[in-house]
Amino acid sequence: MNPNTGGNSADASEKTLWSELLPYEFKKRLAKCPVVYVPLGLCEPHGQVSAFGLDTIKAEWLCQQTARIVGGIVAPSLGYHIHESGYHARWLEETVGEENPHMTSVPPAVLLYFFLYQLRAFVNAGFKMVVVITGHSGGNQEDLRRLANLFMTYIPIRVWVKSDPELVEGIYMGDHAGKYELSQLMYIRPDLVDMNARILEEVPLSGGRLALGSDADEASPEWGKQIMDACLSQLCTVVSQIDEETVSKALPKISYSMIETIWSEFIQSSATWVTANPWQKQQEVSPNSQWKPYEHYKA
Repeated sequence: MNPNTGGNSADASEKTLWSELLPYEFKKRLAKCPVVYVPLGLCEPHGQVSAFGLDTIKAEWLCQQTARIVGGIVAPSLGYHIHESGYHARWLEETVGEENPHMTSVPPAVLLYFFLYQLRAFVNAGFKMVVVITGHSGGNQEDLRRLANLFMTYIPIRVWVKSDPELVEGIYMGDHAGKYELSQLMYIRPDLVDMNARILEEVPLSGGRLALGSDADEASPEWGKQIMDACLSQLCTVVSQIDEETVSKALPKISYSMIETIWSEFIQSSATWVTANPWQKQQEVSPNSQWKPYEHYKA
């Protein structure tokens, strides 16, 4: 596996999606590089100017580009994620208010339980490393990592979970629908950004700013290319370092009962999940806000 990290070096015609591969193509790619990529995101507002699925789209792009450059197979995307609960509630009150955000949000236990069964499917399909890239972040990825770490105490597979801003930590500062995120989408899908739509912020019942970042007007496709190339370079480096011991390790098939055992242990810690509670010293959600019921989550 030779990581050529140039963003334009990937062969766009090469099939990497699990859903598109024929059985013999799947086996061939699996034998060369037993890594599966998992793009995570959700639909949520990114201002009036941007597509709802920004988070998922950028995660898909990173996974597909890395698979073409380094090898491996891209699993079906999960366009549902944790929102509303815990620290999200106050943030939504501040940035969305009482508007309908049109989100594909699910409770923490639903997402995490499903994620655990995804890991089972990957092991049983023959993968030796799972690379999870979430375009939706801010704390959600911490709970995914906690569950992945517990899973690895039962099954000797490597599960690596990062949000895209974590790939370029110390180089670029992530945000929500600001210069960072809008630049990313301007670069990979310019057809899904319309900055002229900002005029809708003043239209009654349109939703207002809808969580648009304060520096959104500074976004550019050139900035987005720099960010995405840096993310891609880091991701390619990580995957290319998979060692022979990991590749050659025989993994047992996992039953439903084992997954339920792991889940039973994990859910006991649900009161301490990052997505279950507000941040320390975070202002409380207003009593009459639509987000108040989700401020403290109990699995």
